[in-house]
Amino acid sequence: MKFKKNDTCKISIVDIGKDGEGIGKIDGFTFFVPNALPEEVVSIKILKLKKNYGYGKVLEVVKPSPMRALPLCDVFYKCGGCNIMHMDYKSQLFYKEKKTKDSLERIGGFSDVSEKIMPIIGMKEPFFYRNKVSIPIREENGRIKAGFFALNSHRIVEADECKIQPKISKNIVDVIIAYMRENNIKAYNEEKNSGVVRHVLIKYGFKTGEIMVCIVVNLTDGKKFENEEGLVSELLKIDGIKSISLNYNSQKTNVILGKFIRNVYGVAYIKDYIGDILFNISPLSFYQVNPVQTKALYDTVLDFCEFKGDETVVDAYCGIGSISLYIAKHVKKVIGIEIVEDAVKDAKINAKNNNISNAEFLLGAAEEIMQKFVEKPDIIIVDPPRKGCDIRLLESILESGVKKMVYVSCNPDTLARDLKILCENKYKIAKIQPVDMFPHSFHVENVVLLER
Repeated sequence: MKFKKNDTCKISIVDIGKDGEGIGKIDGFTFFVPNALPEEVVSIKILKLKKNYGYGKVLEVVKPSPMRALPLCDVFYKCGGCNIMHMDYKSQLFYKEKKTKDSLERIGGFSDVSEKIMPIIGMKEPFFYRNKVSIPIREENGRIKAGFFALNSHRIVEADECKIQPKISKNIVDVIIAYMRENNIKAYNEEKNSGVVRHVLIKYGFKTGEIMVCIVVNLTDGKKFENEEGLVSELLKIDGIKSISLNYNSQKTNVILGKFIRNVYGVAYIKDYIGDILFNISPLSFYQVNPVQTKALYDTVLDFCEFKGDETVVDAYCGIGSISLYIAKHVKKVIGIEIVEDAVKDAKINAKNNNISNAEFLLGAAEEIMQKFVEKPDIIIVDPPRKGCDIRLLESILESGVKKMVYVSCNPDTLARDLKILCENKYKIAKIQPVDMFPHSFHVENVVLLER
């Protein structure tokens, strides 16, 4: 059967792809269909064709899947923020476990992982869980719009309430937009790289109630904002705001934050807890966005490590020291390694604020510092970015002879790639714990225990 762009056809969906899209076949030809679910028949319009596969858009759900749920978000089918809110939560968790298993088998070549994957840790209340949100502000047809980008575009989708971000964020954005209108301040125009306000970054301390507002502006570094005092006065009518700052980004880029920040009100950070550990969180510092599941994740690390109290532990890619400080009271010494200088500074401050003296933080690439270690650690923990570990770090770990390693991953594909290297040589997978850090998206976090 030959297909053409804009053809319509019916297709049975049999699986889910890596980004949550439905997968089906017609006469052996594969189609990827966003918003379609396994066990359903949909009518699609063909949008794009490649040699061996194509992409389609759902026109009608002919036979609904038993997994299909009514999305609570009014703009779910327009917004690109969530991609599986149309699936009931129990099924979301099932497919995230399956995603982990499929990556380990397909990329890692592992044939015995099913028995090692523990039931995924989900959330009791999988809504309003994010402690951080970046909201684009744009000018469209002469009007200021705030919301989220539509799927695969930079067109703004406005929403009265996002179901995964902190509820207070809508009030903050409304204040900023009203201020912009009153002071004739333009929203950013991407095509022309003109206008002033690009994004509003909000961070919220779930336990402390402290709020940070960082406005990303298309201005020369340090330039004063129009009527700053008036904006601060209006924002402070919202309870909990402890920090207001401007981030300067005048580059024509999709990168949200620039390097220069000027504090306008309060201190340059907010505070929040993971367990009983207090953290300073600045605009540029990485901090897990789901505090409930972060504790579950770090408790899993503790459980897998089975510390006796006399261990020296290396925490590679340590960021602001969140894992290092969380485990510090359970070990003799923890050494965090991080390549971002500001993050290392934050980690040292966080250690001091918590009266933790057995945590040391080193600035540099983990793969280079590991090669220089004289003392062999008892346990190595790695929590790399989505691209996974540098091959030189994996080689250093293999050469170190460390008996136990815990790998924290936000990307099953790069996890599988790295585990293949480690397990072809000296390690074996003992157990795997998936954690649902991002309900209603198809991302899944995993904690893996490796033993010699």
